[in-house]
Amino acid sequence: MVALAFLVGLWTAGRRGMLQGIAAEKIIDLGPWLIVGTIVGARTLYVISYWHEFFEGKPLAEIFMVWKGGLVFYGGLVGATLAGIFYIRLKKLPLWKVADILAPSIALGYVFGRIGCLLNGCCYGRACNLPWAIRFPADNPLNPPTFPVHPTEIYDSLLNLGLYAFLAWLYRRKKFDGQVFGVYLVCYAVLRSFVEMFRGDYPEYQHYLGGWATPAHLASILILAVGLVLLGLLPRSETTRG
Repeated sequence: MVALAFLVGLWTAGRRGMLQGIAAEKIIDLGPWLIVGTIVGARTLYVISYWHEFFEGKPLAEIFMVWKGGLVFYGGLVGATLAGIFYIRLKKLPLWKVADILAPSIALGYVFGRIGCLLNGCCYGRACNLPWAIRFPADNPLNPPTFPVHPTEIYDSLLNLGLYAFLAWLYRRKKFDGQVFGVYLVCYAVLRSFVEMFRGDYPEYQHYLGGWATPAHLASILILAVGLVLLGLLPRSETTRG
């Protein structure tokens, strides 16, 4: 599902890039950089977040075993952003134009990534008795609860599918370069914070601010602030250049 997320994301971004006069090949060539940046960043933040598992139980070699699960989206977003900036500067591409091209595809790729989480048995929700509650099988290797829980992975997928549609619509109507990317950061932070209220997979020590905030809540605050700053500063920079 992660591979499918990258393929669909890069394909849609390549087609979108042609609207800005940027060859699809240049967006596709960005793919390997984004893949490596995403995996390294996502795994690094996971290891930092769950350090006790590696230093108090798991062999340290499992730090590099990404195929066993353990990727954090915000870490992947940061890693992909840094790798993307390096590639964009190397190829002398317009930074904020490319960021806008990629933003809707990030949301679309996330849809498939969260479906992978559902199939893997991670990122599950709190117990609930709603008609759409789900149960994981008892023999799931990640040992999620077998009682009914919120399908938070599906919540995330559906919300980000809607976000993709909105960003794709906005892309054709944007007022300045970087607007779509900034809106993505703001919207994703809000949507993620909402879904986090139903998550049930965090250990007790990862609840902050009186017990209601998860690590993703704290990261969402930072991402929200970055998005708002971009939306505030980028229009001014365009006016200055004009």
